[in-house]
Amino acid sequence: MTRILLTGAHGQLGQEFFALHSGYPSMQWVWADRSLLDLSQPGVIAAFFEESAPFDYCIHCAAYTAVDRAESEPELAWRINAEALSELAQACRKHRIRLIHFSSDYVYHNTLNRPLRESDPTTPVGVYGKSKLAGEKALLDLLPDSLIFRTSWVYSAFGTNFVKTMRRLGAERAELRVVCDQIGAPTYARDLARAVLQLIAHPPANPVSGVFNYANEGVCSWYDFAQAIFEYSHIDCQVVPIPSSAYPSPATRPTYSVLDTNHFKQTFSCTIPYWRDSLKECIRVMHELSSKN
Repeated sequence: MTRILLTGAHGQLGQEFFALHSGYPSMQWVWADRSLLDLSQPGVIAAFFEESAPFDYCIHCAAYTAVDRAESEPELAWRINAEALSELAQACRKHRIRLIHFSSDYVYHNTLNRPLRESDPTTPVGVYGKSKLAGEKALLDLLPDSLIFRTSWVYSAFGTNFVKTMRRLGAERAELRVVCDQIGAPTYARDLARAVLQLIAHPPANPVSGVFNYANEGVCSWYDFAQAIFEYSHIDCQVVPIPSSAYPSPATRPTYSVLDTNHFKQTFSCTIPYWRDSLKECIRVMHELSSKN
């Protein structure tokens, strides 16, 4: 039996792991939300592991993800994304636990304007991106055999995200203005969770570690993404493309954050779904969940 601790159990990625976990009966889970493991409090992590270990894996889904609010809450963002991850790495090293962590396209924030590779320069601009990169560095320094998956534009049938926001606003309004000059690739959290579960269930013959990009295949703008959401949701809402300059925000967004995922696909010998196909699946899941409520 493989024993797994998952942090951030109530987040959108954590809930996707929970939705899939019954398909992996050889895995035993401890689902840690903030009430069980409050990362904002120093000392809590070490104490928790002394009481709850051993685990074979720690899947670290918890993070501070409020990109704009991080500009006014830098201490909290840094605490959760960097300091707490360092403490988690120390605990996993002490108890010999394999750590899987999720990072962000915001750590790149460069002007290469081509799909971004794991080896490309990391020059984050805002507090969120800088705190995520600091967490990565601390983790790799303390626990070099860990796995880090950098991902982008994550959405899910759970939690708060762009897809759910567009569906709600599109049902309320006849027209929405959406940024058209930021380019990336949406990532369905269930695809990412499924990929991680598969590599735990069927690990490569030779152990691998380090940084891997993961995002759904294809490229789009937020405007394109919104159009597809309304198309697949059968919502009649006009989408008006606008430049980023017309929608100022406290944190500067990357203008181009398409992730090159070849390293992931070659290392783990797997395919990644196309973003439109995954969006269709997510909206189908949303409909199923709403019909149950």
